[in-house]
Amino acid sequence: MDRLKGKVAIITGGNSGVGAATAKLFAAEGASVVITARREAALESVAKEITEAGGTVLAVSTDISKPGDADKLMAITEEKFGKIDILVNNAGILEEGLKPIDRYTDEDLDRIVETNEKGTMRCMRAAAQKMKSGASIVNVASVAGVRGCGGAAYVASKAAVIGVTKHTALRFQAEGIRCNAVCPGTILTPMVAGMNQGNMDMDMFGAMAAHSNMKTQPCKPEDVANILLFLASDESRAITGQILVTDFGSFLG
Repeated sequence: MDRLKGKVAIITGGNSGVGAATAKLFAAEGASVVITARREAALESVAKEITEAGGTVLAVSTDISKPGDADKLMAITEEKFGKIDILVNNAGILEEGLKPIDRYTDEDLDRIVETNEKGTMRCMRAAAQKMKSGASIVNVASVAGVRGCGGAAYVASKAAVIGVTKHTALRFQAEGIRCNAVCPGTILTPMVAGMNQGNMDMDMFGAMAAHSNMKTQPCKPEDVANILLFLASDESRAITGQILVTDFGSFLG
């Protein structure tokens, strides 16, 4: 308990899945938590759970795919709590059907990059301007960005997050602001459960199956949240610029 006592943490995509699990865990560990997402009703539901458990939370409806929304989020957080110690960039979207490089659509690419890559970078830019030594940025990327296992547009967006994580760690190393990324494998979340199996590109699925153990257990949101807690806390103060794959070893070798 109290591993984040006195800290202020922003968690994007905090309305469900990994984001909701992380918000609840961070609040239980003493952080004042700001959760943000587009779906306001779901966001308020998570906030209610945190409040009823005795935690401190602020729900802010935000669409990180829109220029300017990230700046507003950071300003609201600073006005409410006076500082920003932790940013968890968890918000992200999938594309339909694992479309490979020879079949992806420009519409998918634009939509996914706007949220997964640009949205993450906007939040990092806005938060970094307000952070001080000891702050931590943790990006939720994906094993897809490391191994290429996914649709081309999604893979590209998560690989970009990995690259900008390393860039940010270099940029702010002297200032004492850390930046790391977690790359989960399959996670049991509502977003994944809602994928239409009938739209799956079987060529891409077959390529993935040939290079991984598809029987490996998936992550639960709480599995990822525990790792995010470590990277956000002072326990990991010597770690920056690192990319941690959390997939139960499904893509080893």
